[in-house]
Amino acid sequence: MRRGAAAAVAALLCLGAACLLGRGFDPRAWLPRPRGRLLSSAELARYRGTPGEPGLYLAVLGRVFDVERGRRHYGPGGAYSGLAGRDATRAFATGDFTAAGLVDDVSALSPGQLLAIQSWLAFYSERYEPVGKLVGRFYDEYGAPTEALRQAEAAIEEALKFQAESEQRKQQFPPCNSEWSPATGSRFWCSKQSGGVSRDWAGVPRKLFHPGSKGSRCVCVRTTGPPWGQPDSTEHRDRGDLDNPHLQEYSGCPQLAEQCVLKE
Repeated sequence: MRRGAAAAVAALLCLGAACLLGRGFDPRAWLPRPRGRLLSSAELARYRGTPGEPGLYLAVLGRVFDVERGRRHYGPGGAYSGLAGRDATRAFATGDFTAAGLVDDVSALSPGQLLAIQSWLAFYSERYEPVGKLVGRFYDEYGAPTEALRQAEAAIEEALKFQAESEQRKQQFPPCNSEWSPATGSRFWCSKQSGGVSRDWAGVPRKLFHPGSKGSRCVCVRTTGPPWGQPDSTEHRDRGDLDNPHLQEYSGCPQLAEQCVLKE
């Protein structure tokens, strides 16, 4: 009897599932809804802040924010009124407020432009109330991220990583101060503030080459202590980063001079 009852229950469940599927049941409808509303482009367009409209919204990467408190900027006649009622993510990076620029296509943007978008998204998340998500390029009809959003977020993550690495390189090899005059030629020198990097050492000028590139730039190199990234090393020559293989001395300049003059 127990085996027969179990079979009957299974049959009823299968029948119920078949009926639901036959009625056009979509299993994705059981996915959890995101917080906030899901708006279509047509719905979002009603929030430009003009008289008779329900409010003032804009979207960045598909995330919708209520910018009523910034009406003087985003409302009719405001400097950024073109951003209202739409997702104009690309304009946040390019500054193009024409019809061609007020779009949500972020493909082919540079890492720096993607970082600008990330910065603006953080700004709106902090300053304005999130309302929901825009169904379209970045979110589907169930509020789930699209492939376009995943690609954009991955590109922003890469840009953030590159920015962090660039900042680390700048701390290791701050740019030199430089000047040129017809009388004296080129002069490079280092100080504890050169390159806009505050530190407790001045360093000496060196050419820094990047792998795969023939060009170089003048950087200030620490001359004492362990190499960069090895603060606890006890086995070093007390030469700082002077032995880095990507560095080259300026011909005719004293090895440990804080400035170098190249006459042309």
